[in-house]
Amino acid sequence: MDEEEVKAKMAAVANQGKVQTAGPSMDTLWPQYEEKMKAEGLNDAAIAAFKYNLGVLVSGVSTMIPDSTIDPVDSLPDLASLDVAEDASLLASTLMLKLNGGLGTGMGLDRAKSLLEVSNGNTFLDLIAQQVASMKTAHGTDLAFMLMNSFSTSADTLAALAKYPDLGTGSDLEFVQNKAPKVTKSDLTPASWPAQPGHEWCPPGHGDLYPALL
Repeated sequence: MDEEEVKAKMAAVANQGKVQTAGPSMDTLWPQYEEKMKAEGLNDAAIAAFKYNLGVLVSGVSTMIPDSTIDPVDSLPDLASLDVAEDASLLASTLMLKLNGGLGTGMGLDRAKSLLEVSNGNTFLDLIAQQVASMKTAHGTDLAFMLMNSFSTSADTLAALAKYPDLGTGSDLEFVQNKAPKVTKSDLTPASWPAQPGHEWCPPGHGDLYPALL
């Protein structure tokens, strides 16, 4: 696909799902969100990322990618055919990072879904901790490990992993992803719930990895 075809397909995506009725503008909405996010102490990268996403929402552009605008990959290399030599020494400069920001509400939980018991009394977190310990022993290296938690999962996760002190504690074990303000569907203003202000926010998801590292 040449450059002109790419531009044409991107334009087709942008023109799909345009909102026909006039709605609130970014000039009207953004100052409310900016003030709220700065008051919460969010960093500039998190605020900029949310501003971009809100701008897309307000513009009315569809975020769907129709089949007509994409092509299948012709071929992919087969891992078994690659000549890759294992080098355990690289583990000394490697960090194993697990994304752990989501609640298991769909599974009937009100805490991190990784705390769901899966085998012989072990949760997903137990199995991850045991995997890290096994790799350290097998390769004779102190493999670094961290979790990207959210404000919804941090406390429960740290409590559950306290029995594995070799993993790390506190800021050596986790960093917490940013918050994103919830958006009111009817008018796109920031959601308000004075009785439970925590419900006005949600974790922005795995895409927040890089802003959260800053």
